[in-house]
Amino acid sequence: MSNENRLRGLCIKTSPLGENDRLITILSEEQGISRFAVPGARRPKSSLSSASPLTYLDLQIFGRKDLKTVRQLKIIKSYCGLGKNIECLATAQAITELTFLLVGNNDAQNNYLSTVLIHLDRVYEYKITSENDLKILSICLQSLIHLLTIGGLSLPVHFCFITGKRIQPPIGNWEWNCYFVPEDGFSLLKDNRTVIKINASEMALLQRLLFKELPIKSNGELLGPKEAWVKILSIVQYWIFSQLGKELSSLKILEDIYR
Repeated sequence: MSNENRLRGLCIKTSPLGENDRLITILSEEQGISRFAVPGARRPKSSLSSASPLTYLDLQIFGRKDLKTVRQLKIIKSYCGLGKNIECLATAQAITELTFLLVGNNDAQNNYLSTVLIHLDRVYEYKITSENDLKILSICLQSLIHLLTIGGLSLPVHFCFITGKRIQPPIGNWEWNCYFVPEDGFSLLKDNRTVIKINASEMALLQRLLFKELPIKSNGELLGPKEAWVKILSIVQYWIFSQLGKELSSLKILEDIYR
C-alpha cells in the first residue's frame, strides 16, 4: 500500500527544523491543523523553499511516522502581499491566531478553511483609501465572527441570556439599550457584570456581521460610525478571551490604530 497522499491547505506557520529543513504548519479541511517536515526547504535553490506563511499549497506527502514529509509542493495562491500595510497584516494575523485556538491537530473542520480563504481574498483585494478607512476593520471582525461560529463559539447576538427573548433592536429608538456580559452574551436587562452597553443601531450592525456580505449602504459606503465599530471590536475581544482564555495580540494592534 502506498504511503503517499496529496493534501491542499493553507500554510499558517513555518519554523526551522535541523540545519536545512523547515517545519510547516498546514490548515486543511480534512485534517484541521497538521505539521510536516520539508527537507532542504531552507536552501535558497531548493524547489521546496516556497513554503511560507499565508500560502495556499498543494502538497505531496509521504511517510507513516507522526511527522510526515513533503515530497513536492505547488503554490496555488500566495497571500504574502497582505503585508502591504499594518491593518491588512494584523487582520491576517488575527485569523491565524484564532485558528490556532479553535482548530485542533488532525481535527477536521468542515468549511473552516474555505471560510478563511474567502476572508483572506477580501483583505488581499482591498485597497485602503484613507487613514480613516474602516472597511478593513469590518472585514476583520466579520471574519472572526464567522470563524467563531464554525468553531462552535458563535457570538450569541439574537437572544437575551436572562429572559430567552429574541433581541430585535428597534432602530431609531435611542432609549433602547442592550447589555454585553463577556461570559454569557447579551441581555435586555442590565446586569451587574455588564462591560459594554450598546444601542439599537449598534446591535443591528453587530447582528448583520453574521451575514455573508458586509453591511454596506447603497452608495457603497460602510454602515455605522467609527465609534460603533470600535465598540464591536471590544465585544469580540472580550468574547474570545472569555471563551478561549487568550487574547489576540493582532486585535490590540487594530485597537491602537482605530481608537
